[in-house]
Amino acid sequence: MKIKRLESPSDTFDIHFPTGKQFDFVGFGTNSVDHICVVPVYPAPESKTRVLRYEKLPGGQVATATAFLSHMGLRTKYVGKIGGDELGRFCMESFESGQVDTTSVRIDESVRNQYAFIIIDAKSGERTVLSGRDPGLDFRDSELDRNAICAGRMLHLDGYDSGSVCAATWCREAQIPVSIDLDAAVPYCRELIGNIDFLIVSSNFPSEYTGFSDPSQAFEALRRSYDGFFAVTLGASGAMTWIKGRRVTFPALKIDAVDTTGAGDIFHAGFIYGLLQNWPLEKIMRFANAAAGLSCMHLGARSGIRPLSEILQHAETLRQAS
Repeated sequence: MKIKRLESPSDTFDIHFPTGKQFDFVGFGTNSVDHICVVPVYPAPESKTRVLRYEKLPGGQVATATAFLSHMGLRTKYVGKIGGDELGRFCMESFESGQVDTTSVRIDESVRNQYAFIIIDAKSGERTVLSGRDPGLDFRDSELDRNAICAGRMLHLDGYDSGSVCAATWCREAQIPVSIDLDAAVPYCRELIGNIDFLIVSSNFPSEYTGFSDPSQAFEALRRSYDGFFAVTLGASGAMTWIKGRRVTFPALKIDAVDTTGAGDIFHAGFIYGLLQNWPLEKIMRFANAAAGLSCMHLGARSGIRPLSEILQHAETLRQAS
């Protein structure tokens, strides 16, 4: 699928999404159980630090994006692999309260589910993530179901499952737009990116991927090597993209952060929601930034998913600010 090159932030992508699909959105990627510890200050080596608050909450890049879009009223499907342990059962229970289709989730009794220990600085809301993912959670080629992957109007990936390349290729062949949330340069990154329509990465990714330590040089190198829509999330500084070779920055929502966990996942989901509504880019970015900012006012990746009306109201304040 050829993505339209925008002339200004007020342009729409005018995507012709496939019709007759059972779902609006299919997410294929990670889920996680996040053990969140709020501490008064980040611990130094050989120290003991009091935990102010502890919570066990559902997370994972694609799983969180899927949960968000389900909350927005879209028909969503999650494809992923879950461990057969207590953590895996916890992940499945987190989907049961929503409207997410999980019929293509595979449970592997022989592996531990993905998990993370997240240390939150109580003063800033910034977090440090310690994560673990068993390689057995990757889909084998024989386990991937093309019908499940191509069941929606759009596919979203995070690239951690080695089956992502195959999934993106299938959707490309079926004229289904593909987006990705990349925060690490996985071994098959170059092939994967070649099959992505909407590449939105974290601020550290361009340097890791291109080898350029200077952020500006890394951004430019990645932008020039990629033919689709490219943007970078910048945390409290919002998000940045290029229109006609010019950098355009969209401001973040100004909030007092409690926890930044999952903000990037929510941003991607907000961006996808706007795409599916065929909004202009500037409205999409305001909505995504507002959704991400509001999520940071609550603990955990999904606890801060706000109602659609509230996100739209805060997105309007960003329009006025810009």
